[in-house]
Amino acid sequence: MKILQIIQKPQLRGAEIFACQLSNHLQEQGHELLVVSIFPGDAELPFQGEVVKLDRPPNKRFFDPYGWKKFSKLVKDFEADIVQANAGDTLKFMVSSKIFYPFDAKIIFRNANKMGDFVDSKIKYFLNKAYVSQLDFVISVSRECQNDFQKIFNFPDEKIDTVEIGVEDQDISGDIHDLDFLHDNNKIITHIGGYVPEKNHQRLVNIFKQIIDEYPNAQLLLIGKGKLEETVRQEVMRLNLENKIHFLGYRNDVLEILSHSDAFVLPSLIEGLPGVILEAMYCNTPVIAYNVGGIKEVVKHDTGWLVEKNNEETFINSLREVLNSDSQSAKKIQNANKMIHDRFLNSIISKRFLSIYNELKN
Repeated sequence: MKILQIIQKPQLRGAEIFACQLSNHLQEQGHELLVVSIFPGDAELPFQGEVVKLDRPPNKRFFDPYGWKKFSKLVKDFEADIVQANAGDTLKFMVSSKIFYPFDAKIIFRNANKMGDFVDSKIKYFLNKAYVSQLDFVISVSRECQNDFQKIFNFPDEKIDTVEIGVEDQDISGDIHDLDFLHDNNKIITHIGGYVPEKNHQRLVNIFKQIIDEYPNAQLLLIGKGKLEETVRQEVMRLNLENKIHFLGYRNDVLEILSHSDAFVLPSLIEGLPGVILEAMYCNTPVIAYNVGGIKEVVKHDTGWLVEKNNEETFINSLREVLNSDSQSAKKIQNANKMIHDRFLNSIISKRFLSIYNELKN
């Protein structure tokens, strides 16, 4: 089978990383894969095959006939059976390409968020409704996201299913030489996510501020990039936390960092099912997260610390419990790690995707 994956741009964000990891597994199973990025980006993607960079101007994201035509030609030349759009602007780009420059491949949308959190106007609703109506299938990242998608667009049961994100099974014994504070008996709290409003970085900084008095050796690691990074840096400076909060940008050793962390925190306001939570569990790192999107489907009373959105007091108390580490915490960590190995390894997840692809093709 020939499968083409569209991503927004070369960046080390969850949707792009998972699309590449999924493609690697499908390629290993004997299928032909092509990854295509729409917009310019500077990250080195973890795909072992060919990545075609269209490098389309972001200011043409809503109307790009030349880009649509170029993409359609790629699909035809590759003779793709399946084309999968992976979150972001990839949905409208793929659908527009097929409408204006028709090709035969079946088109799938990988729904990685609750659409209801983003479709907040009639214009957005009708525009997305038009795109969605052209899809052959939707693969949602969580049951919560699937239910939300169907409710908003009245989408038929037979054209949608849930397949969660997965984790790579790999060796994470590598050393980290450039982060000395990881080896100084500090309490390491890690967050991974782009600097966008829904990741709630500024409130996270204030949550950390309240932890410092009780745990003076605590260090907060922020991994990611984004448009609000400078705003968050200014807040860190205002609170005099420059020596306690570390901006690490993108990293290729995220699992190694997680394995050295005492806690992974995710006070997001909007999520689908973030792979970073599963990666933390894979690394035996306890997870404290807000109950948004599909997070509750993996962070439960026996696998982590699930906190209602914006309840900072409970979030702080949960973080204290984790940093104090007792037998109850150890049991949750063990349960979470077992869940990942039983259900969420990419070697397992890729077969579920392939089953859907085969059904569509046939």
